[in-house]
Amino acid sequence: MTVRKHCLAAALSALVLAGCAAEPAQQAADAAPAAAAAEPVDILTIDTHVDIPLDYMRDPRFDVGTDTPLQVDLGKMERGGLDAAFFVIYVGQGPLTPEGYAKAVAQAERKYSAIEMMLEKYPDRIRAATTPQQVRDNHAAGLLSAMIGIENSYSLGHDLARIDAAYARGARYLGLVHAGNNDLCTSSAPNVERGEPEWGSPGDTGMSDFGRQAVARANALGMMVDVSHASDNCMRDALEVSKAPIIASHSSARALVDHKRNIPDDILRAIGEKGGVIQAVAYKEFVTHDPARAAAETARPAEGATLAGDAEYDDSKHDSLPAMAEGMARIQQEHPLATVQEYVDHIEHIAKVAGIDHVGIAADFDGGGGVTGWMDATETGNVTAELRKRGFSDADIAKIWGGNLLRVWQQVIDVAAADSTATE
Repeated sequence: MTVRKHCLAAALSALVLAGCAAEPAQQAADAAPAAAAAEPVDILTIDTHVDIPLDYMRDPRFDVGTDTPLQVDLGKMERGGLDAAFFVIYVGQGPLTPEGYAKAVAQAERKYSAIEMMLEKYPDRIRAATTPQQVRDNHAAGLLSAMIGIENSYSLGHDLARIDAAYARGARYLGLVHAGNNDLCTSSAPNVERGEPEWGSPGDTGMSDFGRQAVARANALGMMVDVSHASDNCMRDALEVSKAPIIASHSSARALVDHKRNIPDDILRAIGEKGGVIQAVAYKEFVTHDPARAAAETARPAEGATLAGDAEYDDSKHDSLPAMAEGMARIQQEHPLATVQEYVDHIEHIAKVAGIDHVGIAADFDGGGGVTGWMDATETGNVTAELRKRGFSDADIAKIWGGNLLRVWQQVIDVAAADSTATE
């Protein structure tokens, strides 16, 4: 497999974007003398949040070495120029009981082993990367990189030793919480129907003692701490507690769309000041506000369960049904998604508030993400083209697409190493 040429991918993608007749960067290059041409910049593209179904690699439909219904598979990454992705160990929030923890641990294990199956089956196309240098080395060798992130530390089963076990399996960021409060911290979307305190209320207490211990353990291992999905109070606590820079693996700007999952400017600024990075997410309702589409999508899970003859909706089972895909297509026709241009508005805003060194990119593909113009990994070049259209230099685009994340990741490793040396 030859090394993919991003200049070619970007040029092809520019043809896809409506209204992009000629990129300003190319116009400038054409007008400048040959002797003044800038040194080419290698843009290494990293998506920090790609979800995987429970039957990943086990069901032939989800064998990512083949053409799949997923938004991210190996062929789509190769064709679109997406070099690396964090594949996510996600579990939904359940009860804080031994039974609930056991189920979460089992679901997480199924996903870890699925990622391992992918790596074992396709070593000539994709390799694991557990350090920033391995990502760069894989890229130089013309290989894709697979990293692992944890979404919802409920899967730890309230056992700090599981952080070490996850690290040993390749996990390199620890997402503290998801929808619903857990035993680490409060969520941006508490389950008030089950009695959890409202977001921002006196009961929204932020990070627990166990959460602080988990952050300390992640710091000691050199694992990034991820505050996406956390409440504002928990994000502020993480900034205070963590010795290393933190990340938001998939969150956009609240100043543009007033959604609890997005991050307000003061916290964007604080993450940047501590050296961290915010990975703007291309998730519909975080990019634009569209109540009609949201209402149509709210009805979709019940429809999927009914079609399957089930009493309750199960995303891992029902989202891949052909009828669900047809329903989604109808919704898209009636209520078009946000666009890649509107998505890049969030990148621009975060860059202005937190700084160009503190913004990155995440799609949340196969977890509900995708915008018009970046609906799957084959359209990755459209984001690059839109950034160029806005006047971002290739050097800054390289930072946004992966350089910033790799820098933060290395800083986290360095903090752990320094602490280890100091305590010896």
